[in-house]
Amino acid sequence: MKIAFISDIHGNAIALDAVLKDIEKQGIDKIYVLGDICYRGPEPKRSLDLVRSLHTDVIKGNADEWVVRGVREGEVSDKVLELMNLERQWIVEHLEPADIDYLESLPAQLNLTIEDVEISAFHATPTSLFDIVLPNADDNQIETSLMQEQTAQVFVYAHIHKPYIRYLNGKVIMNIGSVGLPFDGLTKSSYGLIEVEDGHIKTSIRRVNYDLESVAALYHEVHYPNAEMMSKVIRTAKI
Repeated sequence: MKIAFISDIHGNAIALDAVLKDIEKQGIDKIYVLGDICYRGPEPKRSLDLVRSLHTDVIKGNADEWVVRGVREGEVSDKVLELMNLERQWIVEHLEPADIDYLESLPAQLNLTIEDVEISAFHATPTSLFDIVLPNADDNQIETSLMQEQTAQVFVYAHIHKPYIRYLNGKVIMNIGSVGLPFDGLTKSSYGLIEVEDGHIKTSIRRVNYDLESVAALYHEVHYPNAEMMSKVIRTAKI
């Protein structure tokens, strides 16, 4: 069985279109979504509609929580708090009340069993939507922050927009990166693949081209509140 994990779309529906097209070419059996669907992108509604059209399991990310209730003090630096809430308000104005209800209702974790292989999936950590575990975290942080499901063989998360695959204690830790806003300097969408066959596990990261300039221009066309900075992030894959 071949599974795709996507996350951190951030309202970049053009990138999501490209990723879904690539997934179709890979002959995927199932897609799972690990959160951050709408916030900070020029097409929040279309992004959410595309995700919901997959009719699959979706979990909540920190940015989905922000859309629901706003960005709070202490969650970001004070100097960007007002701007980020201005962006959040723009997103809310481009969604329907039912969309907000959908985001609020999302669960925080996903536990799967695929052919006797147990997979634990979450947005940031199993206990937080906001905690950051970077690719260079030491083994102790990886183990205590991410590997809480004792019987799982594979741990999948997102949130940091920097994909990687790592092995610890005979288990796999995979960060699937970001569909809409990669931060690792490579201006290509990212998603994760897990293939399970006869108990064997194969993991990989796919990087997908999409039309960067169309997205960068769209921020300005729709009068997004932070268009200049977000366009730069799209063009550089850095924040």
